[in-house]
Amino acid sequence: MAESPGPRPAVLSMAPYSPPTAGRQGKLRLDFNENTLGCSPRVIEFLRERLSPEALAVYPEYGEARRELAGFFGVAPEELLLTNGTDEAIQLLINTYVDAGEDVCLLRPSYAMYRFYAELAGARLREIPYRPDTLAFPLDELLAALSAQTRAVLIANPNNPTGSGVELEGVVRILEKAPGAAVLIDEAYYEFSGVTALGLLARYPNLFVSRTFSKVYGLAALRLGCLFSQRANIQHLSKAQSPYSVNAVAALAAQAAVRDPEYVRSYVAEALTARDLLCRELERLGIPYYPSRANFVLLRAGERALAVRDRLREAGVLVRDRSYELPGCVRVTVGTREQVRRFVAALEQIW
Repeated sequence: MAESPGPRPAVLSMAPYSPPTAGRQGKLRLDFNENTLGCSPRVIEFLRERLSPEALAVYPEYGEARRELAGFFGVAPEELLLTNGTDEAIQLLINTYVDAGEDVCLLRPSYAMYRFYAELAGARLREIPYRPDTLAFPLDELLAALSAQTRAVLIANPNNPTGSGVELEGVVRILEKAPGAAVLIDEAYYEFSGVTALGLLARYPNLFVSRTFSKVYGLAALRLGCLFSQRANIQHLSKAQSPYSVNAVAALAAQAAVRDPEYVRSYVAEALTARDLLCRELERLGIPYYPSRANFVLLRAGERALAVRDRLREAGVLVRDRSYELPGCVRVTVGTREQVRRFVAALEQIW
């Protein structure tokens, strides 16, 4: 019998990534940092208006969506690329700018897909840990690690799962220290922090910014992101992208989502108020946590982390264990104050 083809060494050495996404229906979803209420009702209305059997039978066109989203984000249409979630944005950046054996700088812990795509490309990883006591952004340490050999720098701002971030001044220092590297600032949680690097695009040709519709906009099921950079970079990235990786329903939904900014503002205001309530409740219970700039809080449950996660799940409340990379830590998504009260009531029963 003939042998099956062997995978590349980079694939053999990778650990599989298997997020626990099954069995979530009907439970309080505080585990994946999604919008806990759902998307704007205008999205559903718009899709009903625009979808038909004929519309679904043709390959998607992106001109209308690209123009509308570019106007919303304040960039030229040529400075924006629609992507299949932020994951594809990361993959495209790595595929376009990084060869096997070249240096990629990551922070640890952070979004798993940075390491996933860098490892898959066979890059040489340089990981800089968040500061151990506070999980603050390690700006000086990152700057010291950058060199002329650095080909890409991948940063979430704010960061998942720590909730910490870097100010715009720090982003500028990174861009200027690594002019030959593709620097990605992943702003998946921008709406909760208010810090964005989009205004720096014209000044820095090595800057790439990503946004997602999977968080505050409540469209995680449709897998849509945006990647921004100077137009010459977008042209290069487009060459590495398959022509129809973004589906037409996702592009339509994004148009409707940005037409309802009041829905987003209202949800963000509620989530930030709920985050403050959660922190006060954790202090009342004597449970330590890390300050957050995003729509989640990382708490320290110690040796009970896994038991806390499992007992809460039995009570119908889902949270995310992060003790595999931050010993004793559990991440809790923040949605509404009512949801925080439900979480705290369940936590008090087991704490």
